[in-house]
Amino acid sequence: MSPLKARLVDLIGALGPIPVAEFMAMCLYDPKHGYYTTRDPFGREGDFTTAPEVSQMFGELIGVWVAGVWAAMGRPKRVVIAEIGPGRGTLMKDMARTLAKIAPELRENARFCLVEVSPKLASTQATTLQGTSGRFDWHETVDTLPEYPMIIIGNELFDAVPMRQYVKASGGWRERMVGLDSKDELTFLAGAGGIDPAFLPPGADSAPDGSIVEISPARTATMGAIAGRIAAKGGAGLFLDYGYAKPAVGDTLQALLKHAYDDVLAHPGEADLTSHVDFAALASEAAGRGLDTSLMTQGDFLLRMGLLERAGRLGRDADDATRNRLRSEVERLAGPQQMGTLFKALCVARPGRMPEPFKAAD
Repeated sequence: MSPLKARLVDLIGALGPIPVAEFMAMCLYDPKHGYYTTRDPFGREGDFTTAPEVSQMFGELIGVWVAGVWAAMGRPKRVVIAEIGPGRGTLMKDMARTLAKIAPELRENARFCLVEVSPKLASTQATTLQGTSGRFDWHETVDTLPEYPMIIIGNELFDAVPMRQYVKASGGWRERMVGLDSKDELTFLAGAGGIDPAFLPPGADSAPDGSIVEISPARTATMGAIAGRIAAKGGAGLFLDYGYAKPAVGDTLQALLKHAYDDVLAHPGEADLTSHVDFAALASEAAGRGLDTSLMTQGDFLLRMGLLERAGRLGRDADDATRNRLRSEVERLAGPQQMGTLFKALCVARPGRMPEPFKAAD
């Protein structure tokens, strides 16, 4: 039994079942035993691989996008380029390297900031960025970022923000809890709390008992903080994650351990816990803060940004093994059976300032 699982069993035994959101928060961010506070989970040696670790092309194209946004803003000298939830720092490193080549003025003058709550990951990011010219600053929240126009990136950020689950039981919706069974093992239970019908997705009324609905006030609050800054100071945000374009009924909570799916309740603090992102809820929050929003698949975004052309240039004088690797990376990032369709790209910007390629998509 993991140390955190033992703590959870004791806690629930003493105080009763806890909501799924509290369970997720403890598993991921507990100061002593939380998944993200105690380990580097990324890459082949970790539990999952994110797009920046798949290929340098991902970060390079994000860098091109940032440069385009900056140019459309009128090339302000004072601007913040931030990444929230920066993983190992690979995306930031590839973005900065790209900007040094295509927009040296921006690379020299911008404030580069990483928004990270995990000291362990912040240390990993600093190591990754060693040798990358320029200054990088770390912040725990968006609220402390410099008061300049902001271009902010979030890649696989929202899927790891805790969410609440509600289960349909006896025709009504009750909050899903984590409790103990007769053998003191963790199990899911239906709690007493309900949900405001206004938050239920279409089709919820006709869903059978046992169906699950997910909502995440913490995710919308994070988007609200970001959108508020952009509305006040200018800029744009780009958020790439896996999820659905419209609210839906379904249980998407999952655990990953060593690149394989795991029982959600089996290894608290030792496995990654995530769920699919409701992009409609994020877009609604940004729109409520006065911003325009645009959504497309990750595959469409990367292809419109020149993924195939970049792969072609990298492979022009390469050997067959390198070309095969590049083809595999393109398929992994943009293929409909890989990350291309399930993963979405959401852009938020001030009214009338939607950047390419989202502007063209509208």
